[in-house]
Amino acid sequence: MQLTRLEMCRLIAAGPAATLLGAARLPAEEKKQVKKQPFALRYTLASCMYGTTKLEEILPEVRKTGANAIDLWPRRHGDQREQMEALGHDRFAQLLRQNNVRLGMTTRYDLGPFGLQPELPVLKKFGATLVISGSSGPRNARGDECRLAVRQFVEKMKPHAAAAEEHGVVIGIENHGHALINTPDSLRYLAEFAESPNLGIAMAPYHLPQDPALLGRLIEDLGPKLVHFYAWQHGQGCMKKMPKEQELEQMPGRGSLDFRPIMAALRKINYSGRTEIFMHPTPRGIPILPTTAAVTAEINRARQYLETFLIEKA
Repeated sequence: MQLTRLEMCRLIAAGPAATLLGAARLPAEEKKQVKKQPFALRYTLASCMYGTTKLEEILPEVRKTGANAIDLWPRRHGDQREQMEALGHDRFAQLLRQNNVRLGMTTRYDLGPFGLQPELPVLKKFGATLVISGSSGPRNARGDECRLAVRQFVEKMKPHAAAAEEHGVVIGIENHGHALINTPDSLRYLAEFAESPNLGIAMAPYHLPQDPALLGRLIEDLGPKLVHFYAWQHGQGCMKKMPKEQELEQMPGRGSLDFRPIMAALRKINYSGRTEIFMHPTPRGIPILPTTAAVTAEINRARQYLETFLIEKA
């Protein structure tokens, strides 16, 4: 089928919707020639990677890391959430504009999952769409006990998810060691029971078995409930002081975890949530490396490692 000159003029005059309709009517062989957008990760920069460095110094780094948004962390991991209040919202907004960066989210473990509502109007004010916290309930529960506890947790979260919806925000619950949500099964239960689109999962491989195939299957099982992904492996841990080279093994491409099946799974589910290249230094609250430039370079090294598994094969 070929459009006549008159038909094409009519489509153009009718506007974008009609043009799309016309494109939808193209023969199958012509549709195949339309190049699909390649899968890509949506990076967000965690402010705490720079310790308690000032926002004026961190914000110019965001775009350098392939991100367009920042995640503000409070003490004890950073203090940029507190810095935002000290600067004042108008000044913070000015800094965002100057650096062509947006506030994408905040991480508020300090508030807990039932204390997030005061954060929601602030997020809405800046157009941020995500807030991360932990779970609540019996720690290290297993089997039927875990399933029931996750169901009860989700029930308690319903008014908070409803408030988040009113503000255009999604609440992401992270799996964390020695918490209710801390195993692959508990994450699957959360995905099953959290029917609200404003309650999702922030998956941290660091706190899960370091089995690439298992992690890949888990990502597929979580599917659209996965709203945030930490590109973060266990390495040699983050709970005791160790040489920097060992501590950095939490970063993608440094430790032993193979991210290929993980990236393949994210591609398979067409993951559209945020991705945060991440690690914890010891002690908390310091930059992962001594200088701002070095932190940015390390994040970019990890990003390049991840990107090698997303390149389309010829």
